[in-house]
Amino acid sequence: MSPLLKQRLDLLAQPSLRDGLRDCMHGIEKESLRIDARGALSQQPHPLAWGSALTHPTITTDYSEALVELITPVSRDIGELFGQLDDIHRFAYGELGEELLWTESMPCLLPARDEDIPIAWYGSSNVGMLKHVYRRGLAVRYGKPMQCIAGIHYNFSLAPALWQALQQQDGDARSAQDYQSERYVALIRNFRRYAWLLMYLFGASPALCASFLQGRDHQLQPLGDKSLYLPYATSLRMSDLGYNNDAQAGLNVCYNSLESYIVSMQKAISLPYPRYAALGTHDADGQWQQLNTNLLQIENEFYSSIRPKRVTRSGEKPVHALAERGVEYVEVRCLDIDPFAPMGIEPSTAHFLDSFLLFCALADSPAMSEAECQLSDENFALTVKRGREPGLQLNRKGQPCSLTEWGEHLLDNIAACASLLDSAQGTSAYSDSLQLQRAKLQDPALTPSARVLAEIGGQGDSFFRFALAQSEQHREHFLSRPLGAPQQQAFAAAARQSLADQAALEEADSIDFDSYVARYLSQ
Repeated sequence: MSPLLKQRLDLLAQPSLRDGLRDCMHGIEKESLRIDARGALSQQPHPLAWGSALTHPTITTDYSEALVELITPVSRDIGELFGQLDDIHRFAYGELGEELLWTESMPCLLPARDEDIPIAWYGSSNVGMLKHVYRRGLAVRYGKPMQCIAGIHYNFSLAPALWQALQQQDGDARSAQDYQSERYVALIRNFRRYAWLLMYLFGASPALCASFLQGRDHQLQPLGDKSLYLPYATSLRMSDLGYNNDAQAGLNVCYNSLESYIVSMQKAISLPYPRYAALGTHDADGQWQQLNTNLLQIENEFYSSIRPKRVTRSGEKPVHALAERGVEYVEVRCLDIDPFAPMGIEPSTAHFLDSFLLFCALADSPAMSEAECQLSDENFALTVKRGREPGLQLNRKGQPCSLTEWGEHLLDNIAACASLLDSAQGTSAYSDSLQLQRAKLQDPALTPSARVLAEIGGQGDSFFRFALAQSEQHREHFLSRPLGAPQQQAFAAAARQSLADQAALEEADSIDFDSYVARYLSQ
C-alpha cells in the first residue's frame, strides 16, 4: 500500500469521519429488452400501464422502444437500494402481460431488417422529440442493432464532508466545489487504469446470437448453429463489436482535469464530421434524422466506461452543468447484466464496487499521458476478449504482468477500503464480497463469463436457448411475489402522474421544434 493511500485511509478511519462513509450515495439503472414469448424483440409500444417513458422517474426506455430502463431512487443503504430495484421489477413484470425481459446484455433474436427495430418514442413535446431525434441519429450513425445492447449503470458518490476532510488534509486552497470535482476526475483516471479488473470479475457476455452481426464482419467463432463467441472472452458488449465505432475511435477525451474534460467534450460536440455531414440533419422526406452533423450530437453519445455527472436542470446540457456546478457523482457504465441474478446485479457486486471506487478515489492518481491512456485502453480491450486466457499478460507501467498477479495486488489494496467500509457499516459484506472476487482470480471457472459458456453448453451450444430459459425463470421469480396493494397503488399513481406530466409538457410548448433544437444546441 502506498503511503498516500494509507494516510487517507487513516484519516477516514477516525470515528467522526468513518461514520460519514455511511453517507455514500448509490443508484442503479438497469436496462433490459422486452421480448415476446418466442424470444424475439418486442414490436409493442412502451406499456401504457408503466406510464410515460419521458417523465416517469423509475421506468423509462433508452435507445430502442423495447429497451426498458429501470431506475432506482438514490439511496445510502445498499439493502434499501436493492429493495427498491426489486419493487420496480415486481411492478413492471406485473403489467407486462405475456412479454418477458431479456436477461442478457447482448440482444435477443433481432428482426432481419433494421427498420423493424423501433426507436424509442417520447411523445410530441419538444423535449420528447429531442430525445427521439437524438436516437434517430444514433441509428443512422451506428445502426439499430447497437441500440438493443443492454447494461447496468452504477452511480456512486462520497459525502461532501469526506471530501472536505481530505481537502483539509491536503492543504488545498481551492474552493470545495473545485477540489471535489478534481478528486472525482482523479477517481476516473484510476478507474480507467484498473477497469479491466471489473471486466474480468463481472463480464457476462462471452457469446451472442448470430442475428446481431448479420451482414457484419467479425472474428468470432461459431458456437452451435446460431451462436457466436470467443472462448476466453469476458464482455463482448464492451469490445469493438459493441459500443464502439470508427468515428469515436480517434476521440481523445482528456481526464487530467475537469476543465480538460469539458474542453474535450465541447470540441467533440462542435467538430463537423464529413460522413455525418453527407447524411444531413434531415432525410429525403424532410424529417429530422440527427440533431446535427458533428462528431457527437450531444455529450451522451460518447461511449465511455465511466462518466463524471451532475444532475441537470430542465433543458440544460450535461457539460454545462459540470462547468457551472462541478462533479456530483460518477456513473459506472461498463457492467454487463448478470444473467444469473434476477435483478441483473447482485448486492455483493455493489459492495465490491463501493470498495473499488473508494480505492480509486483515495489512491494516488497522477495525470495520464497519451501513452498511458493507450495502454489502459489496450489492457481493457485484451481483458474483454481474452480475459480468461491462461497466462494472459497485461501491460503494467510499461512492463508485462500477468492479469492474475496484478489483480491480486489490486485486491490486496482494495481490501483495506473494504475493511473500512465494513467498520463504518457494522458489517462484513464488503470484505465478504472481496473474497468472492479473489476466488474468481484463482479459478476463472467461477467468473460469470465462464459460467455463461458452461450453461450455454448445457443448452446444446445455444446462446438463445440459455438466455430465453433464464428470462422465463426470472419472470416467474417476480410474478410469484406480487406487490402488496399499497405499493401497487403507489406505482399505478406514479404511472398516471407521469402521463399527466407528459401531456402538460406537450401543452406548454411555445416554440416550434426547429427553434427548440437551435436554442438547445447553441448553449
